[in-house]
Amino acid sequence: MNVVVISPVISLVAGIAILIFPRLLNYIVAAYLIIAGILGLAGGMSAGG
Repeated sequence: MNVVVISPVISLVAGIAILIFPRLLNYIVAAYLIIAGILGLAGGMSAGG
């Protein structure tokens, strides 16, 4: 799947989870940043060579 498609879906799920469980905010934000960073690095490495 393309990162452009995955990012809004992850954001939507995280937003709903935060509304239901506000204490999860720190974990959700941390997980999102880690995943976005890994996907960004993997995409940069595969495109860059």
